[in-house]
Amino acid sequence: MNSWGMYPKVENDIIRFSSPYQLQERLREDKTYIPYGNGRSYGDSALNSNIIYCKPYNYFLDFDQNNGIIHCQSGVLLSEILEVAVPKGWFLKVTPGTKLITVGGAIASDVHGKNHHVEGCFSECVTEMRVMLPNGEIQTCKKGDELFYATCGGMGLTGVILDAKISLKRIKSTNINQTTIKTKNLKETFDAFEKYSYMPYSVAWIDCLAKGDNIGRCLLKVGEFADDGDLDYKEKKKLSVPFNFLSFALNNLSVKAFNWIYYNQATDDISEQKVDIDTFFYPLDAINNWNRIYGKNGFTQYQFILPKKVSYDGLQEVLRAISRSGKGSFLAVLKLYGRANKNYLSFPLEGYSLALDFKIERGLFELLDKLDKIVLKYGGRIYLAKDVRVSKETFEKGYPMIDKFREFRKEHGMNIKFQSLQSKRVGI
Repeated sequence: MNSWGMYPKVENDIIRFSSPYQLQERLREDKTYIPYGNGRSYGDSALNSNIIYCKPYNYFLDFDQNNGIIHCQSGVLLSEILEVAVPKGWFLKVTPGTKLITVGGAIASDVHGKNHHVEGCFSECVTEMRVMLPNGEIQTCKKGDELFYATCGGMGLTGVILDAKISLKRIKSTNINQTTIKTKNLKETFDAFEKYSYMPYSVAWIDCLAKGDNIGRCLLKVGEFADDGDLDYKEKKKLSVPFNFLSFALNNLSVKAFNWIYYNQATDDISEQKVDIDTFFYPLDAINNWNRIYGKNGFTQYQFILPKKVSYDGLQEVLRAISRSGKGSFLAVLKLYGRANKNYLSFPLEGYSLALDFKIERGLFELLDKLDKIVLKYGGRIYLAKDVRVSKETFEKGYPMIDKFREFRKEHGMNIKFQSLQSKRVGI
């Protein structure tokens, strides 16, 4: 099994289980493991020579429709929760940009979405969960427990998440009232984010190859659920990428062309429309195997976050470096975040993050090393769920509670039983 970024490619033995007892038997073996969900992590955080495949462990255990609490096994996909919950008037409080991840993966990465400045990370929705520890013991934990703080954002390195109770939010429609704001530069982009910060959802696409006075121009989309009573939720037909593109298909010229077309699709400075849940939250899920457009060598997503007071200066410096390099990304996403939580390795902090997709090619990692230095200069950090190459030194400087996480892992023997390629690389 590989990651969604298709890099690196590794051989592994796949361990499946249908009951906790089967899993306990496997953990007795003298091997290291990492839990693996639906393979949507971009890097090497869920890769190892031995993988515990959790996706088939996917039963719904209970749904309290009055209070919006779903109890399910860790292999259930967010898309499967939506199929059950949305027609009943419930939606995920926090959802990332894909619904094709497992509940266990959402917790292990402590994912976030377009409303972090309002709702925080996915862990805010978890009322309790059960985790199998290295010795096979099953422990129930909730907010306030150290196991909870280490597991949420812990990248599967504390044990195997078996099941969880997830709190949902009430909705009255499957539609979103969306406003699109077209900005001309980074200053206008920041002004727009602050002006619309009262909106529950916000996200911006940035033209990362724009130069000069146009650096940081964007299309900012903000939205809130409509109140029209339409709860008819059906899966749409999908397009599909049938094979890996040739690597040269994505180059400076093609990305520039795409960025120009995408930016200029918005003819007005401000426009409004009503869109459905999938269009607003999960646009890329409409294309099966879209990762193939980056070619057989794969790609990586570089996502970092900077403290709010220095976000403008830091992002301007990063965007200039990318523009000079010519290694642009047509998927460049800027988001506003609220305060950090107490989880040891959770990514968000109060500020702005930028996520950029790059195909794996010569000179890329050298560019990302330069960006790392800028990120550290401004007190930022890198997102582990997307990372495939950050150094131990760079990682450590961004996560002040790393020593607590390491001590907890060592105390409970987690560092011996649960390891990934990423954990070995960054020393966790």
